Amino acid sequence: MTTAMTHPDRCTSSNVVPLRLGILPRHRDYLMRWLEAGMRMGLCDADVCREDNRLFDMVLVWVRENADPAYGVHPEGMRWVLTDHLRDHRLGTFATFEAALQAIRPVMPAGAIAAA
Repeated sequence: MTTAMTHPDRCTSSNVVPLRLGILPRHRDYLMRWLEAGMRMGLCDADVCREDNRLFDMVLVWVRENADPAYGVHPEGMRWVLTDHLRDHRLGTFATFEAALQAIRPVMPAGAIAAA
């Protein structure tokens, strides 16, 4: 039995779709509520952007202490990665977007965190 995998001249298509999280409207809503709640704790601004060399959106978070974004949150598979954006250092991975933001500043009540 021959398959398209054994013949490089045959084109194969895969039904496998990589499972990847993305930043949804509900994430943006939570981000805005979290940012507003954290203004007194040094949160300054946040933005959803696409980095040049990446295929996904990233949330950048500014704090009062620095003019450059201090933190980044982006999806990686089914998890959310929190990075120290200034030092390009991974701080942790989280099951939800909300938990990643809470790791930066825990300003929202526990009931406000929804599964992502």
